[in-house]
Amino acid sequence: MPETDLLLLHAPSVYDFRKRPILYGPVSDVIPSAQIFDMYPIGFMTLLEYLQRHGYSVRIINVALRMLRSRRFDAEKLIGSLRPMAFGLDLHWLVHAQGALALAAIIKALHPNTPVIFGGLSSSYYHEELIRYEQVDYVIRGDSAEEPLRRLLAAIKGQTSPADVPNLTWKDGSKVRVNGLSHVARDLNGVSFDYRMITRSCAKYLDLHGPLPFKAWFRYPIVAALSCRGCVHNCVTCGGSASAYRSICGRDAPAHRKPELIARDMGLVSRYIKAPIIILGDVLQAGEQYALDLLRAIKAEKVKNHVALEFFSPPGREFLERVADAIGKFNIQISPESHDEEIRRAFGRTYDNDALERFIDDALDLGCRRLDVFFMIGLPQQTPESVMETVRYCGELLERCRRAGFGGGRMRPFISPLAPFLDPGSRAFEAPEKHGYRLFHRTLEEHRRAMLAPSWKYTLNYETKWMSRDELVAVTYEAAIELNRLKRAYGLLGRKEAAKIAERITRERHLLHEIDKLVALPAGPGREAKIRERMLRFDAVGPATICKKKEMNWPTGWVRFHPLRILRAAFARNR
Repeated sequence: MPETDLLLLHAPSVYDFRKRPILYGPVSDVIPSAQIFDMYPIGFMTLLEYLQRHGYSVRIINVALRMLRSRRFDAEKLIGSLRPMAFGLDLHWLVHAQGALALAAIIKALHPNTPVIFGGLSSSYYHEELIRYEQVDYVIRGDSAEEPLRRLLAAIKGQTSPADVPNLTWKDGSKVRVNGLSHVARDLNGVSFDYRMITRSCAKYLDLHGPLPFKAWFRYPIVAALSCRGCVHNCVTCGGSASAYRSICGRDAPAHRKPELIARDMGLVSRYIKAPIIILGDVLQAGEQYALDLLRAIKAEKVKNHVALEFFSPPGREFLERVADAIGKFNIQISPESHDEEIRRAFGRTYDNDALERFIDDALDLGCRRLDVFFMIGLPQQTPESVMETVRYCGELLERCRRAGFGGGRMRPFISPLAPFLDPGSRAFEAPEKHGYRLFHRTLEEHRRAMLAPSWKYTLNYETKWMSRDELVAVTYEAAIELNRLKRAYGLLGRKEAAKIAERITRERHLLHEIDKLVALPAGPGREAKIRERMLRFDAVGPATICKKKEMNWPTGWVRFHPLRILRAAFARNR
């Protein structure tokens, strides 16, 4: 008998990152993950809840996190000791191309007769290439994997045939079968985001860290509520855009979750976890009435946690007043991408700077606790000079907030590179020349190999008509240095913190130049040894390069959990 029906594993971006000399660079500085992307997709949560609700036993092990926590952790030993009916791996973000396939190969070597299932957006895009790897048995396509995966588990048990499973690409002996993409959920009302599942899994399997979403989660247990799958926008580099979802997932319109259900999820999690809750997806995508219904439902739940909202375009003051009335501690994210309105428009955002600045003023005036403004490097029509103008615009925003009395770091600008990959399925990936891009990698195998490059410059799968790959990397560090200086000047960073960031940028730039010299040498083990020796003194998987990682954290209290309630919930489920 298997110990569990399905074991969901999350791999690091590069499986042997603890041994391999790679300069990962600022690829994850503005997200909770470390450079090896230890955060698993939120879909793990919905799969866990849905399958358990339908009678299947499911366990999550975040292998990336376990490897990151300890150099002594032996993933092969752990996997060899497990006896599930099937293994499931995510290849949602393409950055996991190497790590997920390497982990799957280890699984197959240790458990040759146990099925290995892949899922996620990148799996869906590359399903016909992915299924041809020896270590892959099944690929679940699309963004609604819960029901197809339930049916696949039934087929693995012999109750049905894989031919009857929608959205499935599979091996039938020596042949590859591609079932129709017929299951596309029209709403999200049939799934749930119950974070009690994490604590229950910890208790059930006596595994404190395996089910955690990312390494720092206990210190900063941010939770997410998902408002939709899909998007009405078509931003040029986004693999989650309307056109990408249509081609990859067969989705012609976003699937939304009822406002009352989102609010219920938030109210439930707030009973156990006192950390910030982010509502993923712009709640105005479904229309203003939907957003207002959600705000009313949140107010009725009396959620006291900090709540973060993301907007794709600046809402007006009247709507922000409703936000302030419904949510006592609200935070906001917005991504104008560039200060240049023409570049912003070429990317897919059509609002001007006046609208952005009014929105910032209104949000802070109405009590927004933190407003994060994100800019990007690697956009259509963007030059190195334009990037530095964007940083200067960040200084103008900071000065505007200071003069208005909105100090204390309530508005924080960030700038980061579009790295390491253009998203497959995005308009830029599908028609690079039309949008001013040149691609270096196209296939899944090319991206898998690119993840093993000695530095993030060589991993990048693109450059633009306006910036070469060298220029993209160089201006990233230049922009980071200047923005670091501005944050120190406006009190967003302390002197020591700013000095540490500046020192790390300087060291990383120097190391990058050293790697460039070594890469120019003839290929061979000598070159690899020299790269390794240069990097021994540099922690490639460590603090963020271009900003302070904790800058990303929204405000939270000292006490982040209700331990007695969590213990009662875990005991009630597992007694």
